Amino acid sequence: MKWTEVEEIAIQLSDAHPEVDPTKVNFVDLMNWVLALPEFNDDPARCGERILEGIQQAWIDELA
Repeated sequence: MKWTEVEEIAIQLSDAHPEVDPTKVNFVDLMNWVLALPEFNDDPARCGERILEGIQQAWIDELA
């Protein structure tokens, strides 16, 4: 899984952290949680604030 797969990342984060409100997650934790996903295998250096915002929004949308 790559950084560009924001919807799939959001689904997996929702499954891995069901108790978490994604609107309250800081980007450092969010990035670390993405990197810890078993199927994630992209370069951490390719991640930026814009990508993390997209993942966070997709996670919020996933719970709506």
